[in-house]
Amino acid sequence: MHLPRSRVPRLPLYRPKSVDELAELLKDDLKIRVSGIDVDGVMRGKIMSKSKFTSVCKSDSSAFGFCSVVFGWDIHDAPYPKELGISNKANGYGDILARINWSEFRRMPFEDNIPLFLVTFLQPESEELLYACPRAMLEKILKQLKEEYQLEAYSGSELEYFQFKETPHSIVDKDHTSLSTLTPGMHGYSMLRTNLNKDYFHGIFDACTKMGIEIEGHHTETGPGVYETALGYCEAGKMADNTTLFKLTAKSVGMQYGIIPTFMAKPHNGLPGCSGHVHISLRNSSGKNIFAADAPRTDAKWPDLKHVSKDLEHFLAGILLGLPDIMPCLVPTINGYKRLVENFWAPVNVSWGYETRLASVRVISPPLAGASATRIEVRVPGADMNCHFTLAALIGLGMHGLKNKLELDIPPISSQAEEDKKSKRLAKTLYEATEKMMRPESLARVVMGDQFVDHFGATRMHEWDTFIQTVTSWETERYMELV
Repeated sequence: MHLPRSRVPRLPLYRPKSVDELAELLKDDLKIRVSGIDVDGVMRGKIMSKSKFTSVCKSDSSAFGFCSVVFGWDIHDAPYPKELGISNKANGYGDILARINWSEFRRMPFEDNIPLFLVTFLQPESEELLYACPRAMLEKILKQLKEEYQLEAYSGSELEYFQFKETPHSIVDKDHTSLSTLTPGMHGYSMLRTNLNKDYFHGIFDACTKMGIEIEGHHTETGPGVYETALGYCEAGKMADNTTLFKLTAKSVGMQYGIIPTFMAKPHNGLPGCSGHVHISLRNSSGKNIFAADAPRTDAKWPDLKHVSKDLEHFLAGILLGLPDIMPCLVPTINGYKRLVENFWAPVNVSWGYETRLASVRVISPPLAGASATRIEVRVPGADMNCHFTLAALIGLGMHGLKNKLELDIPPISSQAEEDKKSKRLAKTLYEATEKMMRPESLARVVMGDQFVDHFGATRMHEWDTFIQTVTSWETERYMELV
């Protein structure tokens, strides 16, 4: 029997308080899925027997050995030609540690409700957080925010994504060209297009509901076969996990219907790209949003800041100061920079403004939003972002602004012409962005550490080297006959 969609039961995010309680929750299960996240945001995991899993959870570290090669190869499992520090020939591609976060887990409705536990990767001997692990990096930043400022970060993400009526085999057979979009035409916020492929459209929402991933909004966007999904606002660490799990869920549900959703930032020439906007606010120990002003400010430098606190100003100033240095953490792919072009409603400069979608950072506050909803929206990331690195970099820069009480020295914008005139252009390529991030004086090094920057920067340069050595169809079409 199929329940009405409005009554789809939620399988909660369980939070067992002890290993014994965990064992009771798993009493009817034979196998467990465990998964971590690599630098490209790809979930890497395996099945474990319940006996092995429970024995690990009973150990002092709740950690087991996991092959380090997931940090020694790229998104297509090719080892990096320039070997990096975590996994290489010198250390024999030995194990790192994977710490099971057993105090919270989900079941995967698209895989027979098998339990799923996320892991955080650790250094093999010291058991310190692994500097290249996305969950570890965000955990480190959030811990610093808590210990130094007694604050917690909350976040939301919005993902746009194209879908194709294809399978993994068909896209290879077609050489990744002339793919069939799920629906034709431009139909943003359409009430009709959601009725085409409605089982798939609602299936994504329902599967997320069952996994405890709240969806605030789910609709079509402008473009052939484009959806946009806004995930429920929550604690930043959980939001990053939810964003990664949402991508897995959408792809897994899509497979059941012969559909491939893509979170590429720019899958089509001549059409808008796919954004991955993130929202951020900070709360104190009483749960108060410290970005909201207690009363309309008379000392605000610009009217755009009338309803926000000085803390938001400092936090925003830190982000704007370091934004050019963290671009690979927000836009990590070659393709992502093809979304950031003028006249496609994507931010290309260091800019901010109240309730403007033309800026890199949009300030959301009263009178259009309630005080408790005061926040910033960073509109630079594409849907291809690794949300853990994105939030870690942004919150790290914001903390830098708080620590140094940085003042906003960039005026707000209200039009594209103003943005072009007043603001610094962001990197146009992954190469340019990575070079800037890896400079000795880069703020990315200050907020995320040298080890991370050197490792992640090298992986991005590998992407660039792979790209520039590849002969594309554009080149053959442009030059083959005529040169």
